Amino acid sequence: MSVGSLDPAELWLAEHRDGVPADEALAWFDSLPPVAPAEMLGRWQGSGLPTGSPLDGLLEAYGWYGKEFVDAETAHPLLFSTASGPRPVDPALVPVPVLRDLPGLAHTRAARAAFRLARPLVTTSKPRARLRSIEHRGVVTAAMVYDALPIIDVFRRVTDRTVLGVMDLRGLPDPFFFVLSRER
Repeated sequence: MSVGSLDPAELWLAEHRDGVPADEALAWFDSLPPVAPAEMLGRWQGSGLPTGSPLDGLLEAYGWYGKEFVDAETAHPLLFSTASGPRPVDPALVPVPVLRDLPGLAHTRAARAAFRLARPLVTTSKPRARLRSIEHRGVVTAAMVYDALPIIDVFRRVTDRTVLGVMDLRGLPDPFFFVLSRER
């Protein structure tokens, strides 16, 4: 698909994939239409949208694949790539305070190596989040509410196959943005 054939939301995303100031990303998020929870069902591949957040690039460095929504009560917030395909990881076992408060430590090679070794121990088949409609920034839209962490991922539509997500993590001063593309 050529850049000229993209709709305005796709064009904005294509032009900003390498980074954008957080305030511009938030303004774009606010301009996008809401998503109904039923539209989120399925498996989605994820990628970050760099905005200067200390969490930028972190998920990708650890082999993040994306998210999966089976139904409203069965959501897998963190899928990681493995030799046998994407596998869910229990986010309650991820040291979120370290990620939030000491992101430099989380970005180290040693931390990534430790996660690779521990990943089989934190893999789960149980759902660790739910899909709900919530009001966020004045708009009711689909969101994933984590079961054991103070995190809500809120979604807005870019296209029928792409959504922009913003992670609302208690104690994180600025939002963390990511893009989800529906698995084909």
